[in-house]
Amino acid sequence: MYALARKVLFAINPESSHHLALDMLGALERMQLLGVFAPAVAARPTEVMGLQFPNAVGMAAGLDKNGDYFNALGKLGFGHVEIGTVTPRPQPGNPKPRLFRLPDQQAIINRMGFNNKGVDHLVSQVKRRRFDGILGINIGKNADTPVESAVNDYIIGMEKVYPYADYITVNISSPNTPGLRNLQYGETLTALLSELKEQQAMHAQTVGKYVPVAVKIAPDMTAEEVGQVAETLLAVEVDGVIATNTTIGREGVQGALHAEEAGGLSGAPVREKSTTVVRLLSAALDQQIPIIGVGGICSGEDAAEKIAAGAALVQIYSGFIYRGPELIAEAADAIASL
Repeated sequence: MYALARKVLFAINPESSHHLALDMLGALERMQLLGVFAPAVAARPTEVMGLQFPNAVGMAAGLDKNGDYFNALGKLGFGHVEIGTVTPRPQPGNPKPRLFRLPDQQAIINRMGFNNKGVDHLVSQVKRRRFDGILGINIGKNADTPVESAVNDYIIGMEKVYPYADYITVNISSPNTPGLRNLQYGETLTALLSELKEQQAMHAQTVGKYVPVAVKIAPDMTAEEVGQVAETLLAVEVDGVIATNTTIGREGVQGALHAEEAGGLSGAPVREKSTTVVRLLSAALDQQIPIIGVGGICSGEDAAEKIAAGAALVQIYSGFIYRGPELIAEAADAIASL
């Protein structure tokens, strides 16, 4: 069924296709017809970050930036759905075109630039939650906020979403917001995360629940840099780490149409690079902080590879675009068979 739908969706430009597909999912969910299009995913509960996930397969941030469709996505069998990245104020993102398919490589290049309707809109949508899996909310900074003031945007985002999130992800690794990745290193990272941990403790008292905080990092680091990030994560005592975001590299797509477009590359070509970061993190963190593995998962075997490398959970995005809902059940089954 999805193969037929994909032919139609891939016949139009990627961003229009994105919105059309989500609108269709939303309509099917409201009509209670999504079960026709998605294979059943067996419940295989797993505890990570103190949360009980129905299964180990989640939807990565970026597909549903505004929280408009997470209820429908959840009905496809995801154990968790991560929405966002959301910023304190609405912003249009980068100029179009900004989303490109590379079908032969099962890859996508995007330079969306955190286009979203702002955190207040997202919260209004989350208040209508029907999804009974785990809901993550991914927060970022506005493009016009100076990097040296970025912590203020993250504080605003955390304050707004804290009462409604099951966990919060701090996105410091998108390549499409100038200067953002500078937040991943050294004293800058320590200062940012230390402040956010203080905010987390304050909100936990005020709201009456502890919401774990995860950090999403880039795949474009040396082994030494990954080790340094791991040291900071341990020192600050974050609750989880998501590895990885998209890559600025172009290994595996050289010569392909759109390969030279600026932006982050996701899909099959980033799989090995992402898994390497998961493996390095796993060794450095020594099971003290759980890892969510994301990047290039296009099959059940790819999902199992991330778990074998040290991830506790996985997330999919580009693979979902190319494979559809069957990938969720396939990945969950492959992980369960380990």
